[in-house]
Amino acid sequence: MVRAYSQEHIYRHPWERVTSASWRKFADPVNKRVLSHILEVDTLDHKLDANLGKLYTTRAITIHAPGPWFVRKIIGQDICHCIESTVVDAQSRSMQLSTRNISLQNFIEVEEKIRYDPHPDNPNSWTVCKQETSIKIKPLSALASMAEKIEQKCVEKFQSNSAKGREVMERMCKYLE
Repeated sequence: MVRAYSQEHIYRHPWERVTSASWRKFADPVNKRVLSHILEVDTLDHKLDANLGKLYTTRAITIHAPGPWFVRKIIGQDICHCIESTVVDAQSRSMQLSTRNISLQNFIEVEEKIRYDPHPDNPNSWTVCKQETSIKIKPLSALASMAEKIEQKCVEKFQSNSAKGREVMERMCKYLE
């Protein structure tokens, strides 16, 4: 099942300021406290096409895995890795970001798209931000994987208990000698 939502926000700031803020949002110390789920952001690639006036950037983003703690415990991961691809078009004054997870895909697929454009009514002072998010939970594969992990935990517990049982039996046999 796929859940999707979109929203629009108007920043009462010029496009240049909003896009500059977007590049800096993960580095600011105050934002790091607010965005505490973001663990690390690394630039993997950036390319400037001077002829087209476009900047292409790819970043790796590591976050705390979403969901309740017991789900993270079952799936065996506390972190999630994402890839963010950004295209800045200086000529049309447009910035588009697309972020998707590359880990935990057996359980969930998330894709977020954000676009910043000058506001049509006030292009030099305001910026329109359009955000679309798509979330797809994969319950069947998640349940199968959970069942495997539960099964493995049960096997480990059974083996541990069996060893304890053998120790008790050895001790009882020696006692009865």
